[in-house]
Amino acid sequence: MVKSAKKLADIYYGAARSGIRVCYRVRLLRSEHRCQSLGTKGDITQKGYEKKRAKLIGAYLPHPPGMEPSGQAERRPPVTPSSSRYHRRRSSGTRDERYRSDVHTEAVQAALAKHKERKMAVPMPSKRRSLVVQSSMDAYTPPGERHVTIQDTSSGSDGEGSLHGEGTPTSSHGSISMEHWISRAIHGSTTSSTTSSSSTQSGGSGAAGRLADVLAQTHVGPIAYLSLKRKSAPGPVENGNSLRRSCEFGSELVWPPLEPEENHSAPPDVTSYASEHSAQVERPQVSTTPRPVTKYGNAELMETGDGVPVSSRVSAKIQQLVNTLKRPKRPPLREFFVDDFEELLEVQQPDPNQPRPEGAQMLAIRGEQMGVVTNWPPSLEAALQRWGTISPKAPCLTTMDTNGKALYVLTYGKLWTRSMKVAYNILHKLGTKQEPMLRPGDRVALVFPNNDPAAFMVAFYGCLLAEVVPVPIEVPLTRKDAGSQQIGFLLGSCGVTVALTSDACHKGLPKSPTGEIPQFKGWPKLLWFVTESKHLSKPPRDWYPHIKDANNDTAYIEYKTCKDGSVLGVTVMRIAMLTHCQGLTQSCGYAEAETIVNVLDFKKDVGLWHGILTSVMNMMHVISIPYSLMKVNPLSWIQKVCQYKARVACVKSRDMHWALVAHRDQRDIDLSSLRMLLVADGSNPWSISSCDAFLNVFQGKGLRAEVICPCASSPEALTVAIRRPTDDCNLPPGRGVLSMHGLSHGVIRVDTEEKLSVLTVQDVGTVMPGALMCVVRPDGVPQLCKTDEIGEVCVCSIATGTSYYGLSGMTKNTFEVFPMSSSGAPISEYPFTRTGLLGFIGPGGLVFIAGKMDGLMVVAGRRHNADDIVATALAVEPMKFVYRGRIAVFSITVLHDERIVVVAEQRPDSTEEDSFQWMSRVLQAIDGIHQVGVYCLALVPSNTLPKTPLGGIHLSETKQQFLEGSLHPCNVLMCPHTCVSNLPKPRQKQPEIGPASVMVGNLVSGKRIAQASGRDLGQMEDNDQARKFLFLSEVLQWRAQTTPDHVLYTLLNSRGAIASSLTCLQLHKRAEKIAALLAERGHLQDGDHVALVYPPGIDLIAAFYGCLYCGCVPITVRPPHPQNIATTLPTVKMIVEVSRSACVMTSQAICKLLRSKEATAAVDVRTWPPVLDTDDLPKKKPPHLHKPSNPDTLAYLDFSVSTTGMLAGVKMSHTATSAFCRSIKLQCELYPSREVAICLDPYCGLGFVLWCLCSVYSGHQSILIPPSELEVNPALWLMAVSQYRVRDTFCSYSVMELCTKGLGLQTELLKTRGLDLSRVRTCVVVAEERPRIALTQSFSKLFKDLGLHPRAVSTSFGCRVNLAICLQPHRLGTFAEQGTSGPDPTTVYVDMRALRHDRVRLVERGSPHSLPLMESGKILPGVRIIIANPETKGPLGDSHLGEIWVHSSHNASGYFTVYGDESLQSDHFSSRLSFGDTQTVWARTGYLGFLRRTELTDASGERHDALYVVGALDEAMELRGMRYHPIDIETSVIRTHKSIMECAVFTWTNLLVVVVELDGSEQEALDLVPLVTNSVLEDHYLIVGVVVVVDVGVIPINSRGEKQRMHLRDGFLADQLDPIYVAYNM
Repeated sequence: MVKSAKKLADIYYGAARSGIRVCYRVRLLRSEHRCQSLGTKGDITQKGYEKKRAKLIGAYLPHPPGMEPSGQAERRPPVTPSSSRYHRRRSSGTRDERYRSDVHTEAVQAALAKHKERKMAVPMPSKRRSLVVQSSMDAYTPPGERHVTIQDTSSGSDGEGSLHGEGTPTSSHGSISMEHWISRAIHGSTTSSTTSSSSTQSGGSGAAGRLADVLAQTHVGPIAYLSLKRKSAPGPVENGNSLRRSCEFGSELVWPPLEPEENHSAPPDVTSYASEHSAQVERPQVSTTPRPVTKYGNAELMETGDGVPVSSRVSAKIQQLVNTLKRPKRPPLREFFVDDFEELLEVQQPDPNQPRPEGAQMLAIRGEQMGVVTNWPPSLEAALQRWGTISPKAPCLTTMDTNGKALYVLTYGKLWTRSMKVAYNILHKLGTKQEPMLRPGDRVALVFPNNDPAAFMVAFYGCLLAEVVPVPIEVPLTRKDAGSQQIGFLLGSCGVTVALTSDACHKGLPKSPTGEIPQFKGWPKLLWFVTESKHLSKPPRDWYPHIKDANNDTAYIEYKTCKDGSVLGVTVMRIAMLTHCQGLTQSCGYAEAETIVNVLDFKKDVGLWHGILTSVMNMMHVISIPYSLMKVNPLSWIQKVCQYKARVACVKSRDMHWALVAHRDQRDIDLSSLRMLLVADGSNPWSISSCDAFLNVFQGKGLRAEVICPCASSPEALTVAIRRPTDDCNLPPGRGVLSMHGLSHGVIRVDTEEKLSVLTVQDVGTVMPGALMCVVRPDGVPQLCKTDEIGEVCVCSIATGTSYYGLSGMTKNTFEVFPMSSSGAPISEYPFTRTGLLGFIGPGGLVFIAGKMDGLMVVAGRRHNADDIVATALAVEPMKFVYRGRIAVFSITVLHDERIVVVAEQRPDSTEEDSFQWMSRVLQAIDGIHQVGVYCLALVPSNTLPKTPLGGIHLSETKQQFLEGSLHPCNVLMCPHTCVSNLPKPRQKQPEIGPASVMVGNLVSGKRIAQASGRDLGQMEDNDQARKFLFLSEVLQWRAQTTPDHVLYTLLNSRGAIASSLTCLQLHKRAEKIAALLAERGHLQDGDHVALVYPPGIDLIAAFYGCLYCGCVPITVRPPHPQNIATTLPTVKMIVEVSRSACVMTSQAICKLLRSKEATAAVDVRTWPPVLDTDDLPKKKPPHLHKPSNPDTLAYLDFSVSTTGMLAGVKMSHTATSAFCRSIKLQCELYPSREVAICLDPYCGLGFVLWCLCSVYSGHQSILIPPSELEVNPALWLMAVSQYRVRDTFCSYSVMELCTKGLGLQTELLKTRGLDLSRVRTCVVVAEERPRIALTQSFSKLFKDLGLHPRAVSTSFGCRVNLAICLQPHRLGTFAEQGTSGPDPTTVYVDMRALRHDRVRLVERGSPHSLPLMESGKILPGVRIIIANPETKGPLGDSHLGEIWVHSSHNASGYFTVYGDESLQSDHFSSRLSFGDTQTVWARTGYLGFLRRTELTDASGERHDALYVVGALDEAMELRGMRYHPIDIETSVIRTHKSIMECAVFTWTNLLVVVVELDGSEQEALDLVPLVTNSVLEDHYLIVGVVVVVDVGVIPINSRGEKQRMHLRDGFLADQLDPIYVAYNM
């Protein structure tokens, strides 16, 4: 992991602190212990190799005391130097010799297991208990059982197999563990003193003791676990309403009070480049109370700071992660390429010191002459006819049942007659005589199971005799098989209409209820034809198939699955098929009547070529071992070799591996009859260890070294090379020990075996007879490689495929390649075929294969082969935690480079910590050996990876599932910090230019100053009677006299019926009684503060005016939630205390609630001020109504909890209140004749003003709909709007979301109930945030059918310093005559990357990185706006993002603070520009935005200035020197997976933490981790530090529907979220 540490060079985020200032914080007390422990715990070094690797890592390695490298070096194992460059070695028969063939395992063990290695400083992911218990325990064989069974689904054609429950004894002393034994078998030495066993042994007490000393010195604690058990009760900070996420009772929780500033310990900075004194936005803090407030939750632990409680395990882990990421990093890269904007992604530059090919240009190598044998048949059909007539009794094929008994012997006579029968029937019995279904040359599918080679063979030769083209495919088991759809495309493109199959297979196919075989997904319509003899008609005596010499007609089509999962058909001509069989016969020395054991798939590839085709040409006897038998008895093939004295066996590495594991149960094994053991996947890098280990074990049982013959093959070029069986045991095989580093640059550099990063490859023999071979560069023009260069092997021979069926373009690129010499001349007039194999031709014409084109991954300009990575992963404690053949490696493209993903199946009996340790060791091993980082390592439960028909891993399907989030891993380790090195450079902030050079008239830096204003209040003529009154209380009295019976308020209940209403007079009378109550029972003075704790309704309004009538200052407070008092009551209590309320007025029900047992448990009820119940009012009215002496005195206080958890109360004077009401009246054209529907919370901001004040000022009727009622009846608001024919309505985003989700499928039903929204001309969303375009658009679209005009929906914007700055009532065309016509809301698309640099650049819709922004509404009359730089306070130009400053008569007059801290107030409420217009006093909104002059004009003909709000300054995150808005990252994350319901992001110690709510099974939780990481990297160039997956409803949301991210942060750090999974990305 030292390497990984170095890879982190340019990873981490901008050090400039993000500028988030929170009023109430929680303090972190950092623990030295933690820091010390992490400094040493994670330096993953290998003591014995320190000297060897000193050059590489010396600069980065601390040597803790007591751990001297010299002492360790002496304990190094002896190393065997290699004798020559490609040294041939021969092994003596003694098992005692240390035969170090499996260099790979050796290297990995050397890198990892020299001593009991220290644990990584990787914070272990946290998981909920339900996820830890795996469901697949049934697959586990207890260790005590000795019988060996092979896992049902273990690997097949594509990978190495896996063995289930290899009977590993539990005691490490009693008998040697299976892994240890295999390891010894591999190393060939039982007595060697070197540590050849894998790390299952403890490593001895000495090492453990030394390690213990070191650990004791360095305080290494175990890897911290997060709580895995679900807590019994929801944590208090989780959500204000833990039972449901309510739009009424959100979680407006407040932080504990602020400690003095000096004690803050800032979070550690993870970055290395930002200046110490980066410009920072001083958003002043609003302190509220001197006395200690009751702490809730475990606030006792959270002595304030930046939100980390001391006891929190989460923060310890994050600290651990931060420390790990702070280690030495790779050097930064220099060059960049432009990614459309200034954010430049780094481009990997070639390393000047990288190895380059130095050899001469290679020459094409020619195979030996094809021998001319006089009796070779002219075609395969002729061979079949010959043997079928002259030796009809000769056995052709013996099939086995699952017990290993011979099931059936197919003789050459039977094969000939049955094939003829099949040929006759498909030509003459399908269709009619005039219109046969099949004609010669037509394609036919062959669908046969793997346990029925006889039926397949008959059908295949039947097709050859009938001159139709067989297309062998796998049996589709279900309609949704992995890859089955692509097979269907192949059949469709080949024009297949008939499928031949066996009786048993036909019966086993999935059937519809009517008994028909359904059409599989993507398949053409097929006629299924059963080939059993009993179902066929006998051909007439005079009918004979026409047997021709082999020609250029297509013989068969073999399917090939590509890297991306698509399936191609390789066509093989009859002449190629015959020539290939002749070449194999010559190379393998096949003779008549030889016996051959075949374990391979007989439908394609090596199994087909040897077991079906060449065998018939030579009249050989094939013993076919089905895969199902191998699963039950892995030794079956060896038993059959002994039983039949077979001369040849065709196997894969996995079959040898399984035999190794199982062979001890077998006594009498004799392999001396074998003259050739053909290893079909001998070109794989991991096959060499299987071959060597197999030879070591079975050499004593008659197996000769020269018998093992690896071969290389590909679907396109058929057999590429094969090692010839020889009788000369003095010619041992060729070996190449190659430097991995060289290979990654495509260069061959021979190395010595004691090096860690080497790849040992074995030769695959020489070129096929009659073929010409060369090696060309894998990309670009097919130019010949140099002799020391790796390239793609190309073959020119008759015996290759000729095309991909129906794909001429791809065919040209693969089958018609003309390799060029360096001069540019083609080396041959004949075309070559690309084999898809990467390799080189060594001394003596030996062919070495180093990988496949399909497995090639180019990471940061270096080439890595998937098979090599698999081999390295396998060498880490093989088979202890994962299944050997069940490892998939592929690459995905993230941020313009390939990233390596490793997926393995985990054994059901391995523990969470074991698996995690294995994963971290694999990361170290791959990093150490290949010098490449793994982007993601995932473990899935056993048996869950998609399979190929023979049980191997279906790679493209695995990759597909990984990318779409349906793999369901049980363990994930992401390492984006280690791998992603091409992030843009962090932004350095430039010093501001001085004002003199900038200001010219109204221009800043050549741009128009961003300023705008609404209409001028003074010049607007209107007959506003209320204007003559200074105070709202006077307006109410005037209305009660002039229009006593005019209804001002109507409150609806959840059924839509009128719960209560108030006329002007009723409101006045009720307010008088309340004033009397306050004077009489409350004994209140003028100016005393009164808290109004009411549910949304009419009582609240009356209480408010009652307070004004007696000269008190009202504060509206949301009542506590009856089901969740513990969480909601402390906030009520805090507001009452902070506002210094002299008494609390409320209803009888809430009065009882405040005195209940639950309330007593939550807060100290004795400290409440007097509580007055207004349900019981005195009859008399007060002696006189209070009239304030000065309109600038306080009218009311507006308290609200911001999204950052800041409780801020602002002061609203009488002047501001009246001006506010007037401004809204003019903007919305409100008159007594109007009706307005309001579905908002009435406790703060514009919601309160619209609910309580506007009707009294303007005289219109307000229809009040409490949002909480919508939870019972989501249609309530819209039904009311329709029923009362309302034209103007106001709502919040949470109401809109509730309607969109709750009524989405009910629009037709609502239509029938008469819901009609066609009269609505304005529907304004009241918000203090960036407009949510997606929500407003989906709402508009959804209700368009119910008559809602798409332009009716608009937004407003307000904040603490000014409760409404913009309010856009659109005037639709049809209503133009009824009022002034306002322009449409305009949407612009801005470049998100420019926005991060605080610049605004407009782009076209749909362009990459575009972000749609909707204007926040038309600026209210009397409001002026300017955009200013939040740091320098200078005015900004049009194209800049800055803080919105506002000047207006209805600005709040200041924060209500206990200390009356003037500096806070002056900064927020009375700021002045640093240059330009320095006289005007502005209020700072704390929101970032920009102005755009649009082309639209309003009624007065003025150009319309649109304000676009981007986000709150408090919430903006400064990472890598750029400004990010949480909502943008959240939008990207929510789009990644259908199960992500909601998302919130925040930063902690410059780590980006992403919390996602999972709406699905907990099994899906880990799917989200890579998807979230990918999407944030791609869209925002940010690396996610922590991914937290939680249940739906955990992310706290306030009453306005805004996420409370800081709240969430503190809940997470205090370990209170009960997450399903927490992933710490490395």
